[in-house]
Amino acid sequence: MKFESLPIAGVWLIAPEPHVDERGLLRRHFCVAEFAAHGLVATVAQGNVSENLRRHTLRGFHYQEPPHAEAKTVSCLRGAMHAVIADIRRDSATFLQHVAVELDEVNRLSIHVPAGCAMAFLSLADHTMLHYYVSTPFAPDSYRGIRYNDPALGVKWPAEPAVISPKDLAYPDFPSKRG
Repeated sequence: MKFESLPIAGVWLIAPEPHVDERGLLRRHFCVAEFAAHGLVATVAQGNVSENLRRHTLRGFHYQEPPHAEAKTVSCLRGAMHAVIADIRRDSATFLQHVAVELDEVNRLSIHVPAGCAMAFLSLADHTMLHYYVSTPFAPDSYRGIRYNDPALGVKWPAEPAVISPKDLAYPDFPSKRG
């Protein structure tokens, strides 16, 4: 696995190094030792699958607050997605900055999102399927969201969402003041 740090501390793009032969390919998708060597949270408390039937389905921004803040590693197993990670750690040098990456079934990339960052994504193909390794179990009382078009984040999406849940539409803007 190859790890590339992105401009927000703790956010990593992970590329597989597949072994290919006449049968197909094998790729390592997760490795405690390799994650730990790069300072990534290597605890897996839960694995989630997100299946998105329609192109331009938008989910997020989602995160969990302490004491249940979660790190996650997200991969696109089928289709394609435009993932955006926003730094909402008030003590971070990149507070309210975001980074966007495209993950798809061809590039086989994964993105590691540290605790304290929120993630949203827009599916770019019908039947897009994502897999998440999550460091902390779901805690409904700590679960939060930020509206996908919050002006404080300034995200430019590659397309307008065609499908978005009423819950995601109703999320408030993030309180953008430090402290």
